[in-house]
Amino acid sequence: MTSETWTPLKLVCWATDYFAGKGVDTPRLDAEILLAHALNCQRIALYTHFEKPIVPDELALFKTLVQRRARREPVAYITGKKAFWEKEFLVGPEVLIPRPETECPVQCALDLLPKDGPPKKVLELGAGSGALVLSVACERPVHEYTATDLSQKALDMARKNAANLGLDRILFAHGDWFGALAPGQLFDLILANPPYIESKMLACLEPEIREYEPVTALDGGKNGLDDLARIIDAAPDYLAPGGALLLEIGSDQGQAVEGLAKKKSARWKDCTILPDFAGRDRVALLC
Repeated sequence: MTSETWTPLKLVCWATDYFAGKGVDTPRLDAEILLAHALNCQRIALYTHFEKPIVPDELALFKTLVQRRARREPVAYITGKKAFWEKEFLVGPEVLIPRPETECPVQCALDLLPKDGPPKKVLELGAGSGALVLSVACERPVHEYTATDLSQKALDMARKNAANLGLDRILFAHGDWFGALAPGQLFDLILANPPYIESKMLACLEPEIREYEPVTALDGGKNGLDDLARIIDAAPDYLAPGGALLLEIGSDQGQAVEGLAKKKSARWKDCTILPDFAGRDRVALLC
């Protein structure tokens, strides 16, 4: 690979073919992102300077990145960042990579929160990278935000993302779901994207997910509802009068989540299932 002069265009074409042979879903896109990362430039520069010779150090770095992707390591973990809600978040193996579908609960939260005061108290359980709660906080900075996670490493990542976004008033708490909170705390809106994949389905996931992303953020138990049920059961004790719970759910879990809410009908007056951009179940709003 080092015996000829390599240019950005040649490398993109070579890596695209190589990734395609390895079963990578988006070979051209991944090749462009990784080469831009190796060259510390924007993707458009690969084409505006398509004939610029690549120096040996750049070539060696790109080869290392390509090898990692060929082993199906996610691009976001290789580059250490992921775009979400028109922002960029630091990510690593300690946190789930933000998905496009998680923009649905972001939009729902924004619809529920007024742009102006008085300030509401907002909690995200299991914040991970903080992509959900921090995206909301950027759009609705007047409110007060708390983020919890069982993983201290995840909280550290969320803190870094908050700092990068200029959000210096987010409270972070370490613990398992509501166990991270002091007794008596009440919130106007509780957000969560809990694990909701059935345990038996984990082995069927793409290798990028099953081999690299944290299983604790994916495994929802036998029927995928274990953590959803725990949150739905406990959340009323932490909601202020008129408060709401907003959950990301699996694309076929709307009816099951409605059933969980009905079992606690004395505590939940309504459960509305909202669709994602493809019309599939994605968000449960309980109040």
